[in-house]
Amino acid sequence: MTDSTLPGHVKSMALALHIEHSAEFVSEPKRAEALRLDFAQIYENQVDFVWRNLSRLGVPTANVDDATQDVFLVVHRRLSAFCPGSSLKAWLAAIAVRVAHDYRRGLQRKGQLEELSEDLADTQRTPVESAALSEGKELIDRVLDTLDAEKREVFVLAELEEMTAPEISEALGVRLNTVYSRLRVARELFNAAVERLVAEGER
Repeated sequence: MTDSTLPGHVKSMALALHIEHSAEFVSEPKRAEALRLDFAQIYENQVDFVWRNLSRLGVPTANVDDATQDVFLVVHRRLSAFCPGSSLKAWLAAIAVRVAHDYRRGLQRKGQLEELSEDLADTQRTPVESAALSEGKELIDRVLDTLDAEKREVFVLAELEEMTAPEISEALGVRLNTVYSRLRVARELFNAAVERLVAEGER
């Protein structure tokens, strides 16, 4: 939705919030209202990013929606502490990584197997295209499952989400050289696993 299509009262609210943020003093009620608006914008703009990452980080399909809500509960609770100069994607990725880790650990304790993610139905694709996409995604999921958590996190953020190494370093709380090292090994393992699975499929 563009600014020109926003309802009048929403545009008025946005203008008021801009003025309030520009002032030297912002009352607590006004600050809370601004945070609520910011949260709604973050959720709308980043919910797909969070959902994808949780799925790729090993959260089973049946749990991804719940895990996504868990991430945004944390975002809502900690939004006032977020530094505007920091990378929003790195901050969200850091939360998503921790939530995904908690879900994987919970499943391991229960002795449950993690399910492969499946694409939602898309009526714009032909059956052949949908099947090919599903097979490709299943292959990626199977290969990602061969990586340990540390390498999987770096690989997903770098190769699938196209985050920069400094952003990944910030998100995971590790040194930049560690990011580069994990990513190099993860790429090698990923490529080797793809070649092995493809060869197995051709037999």
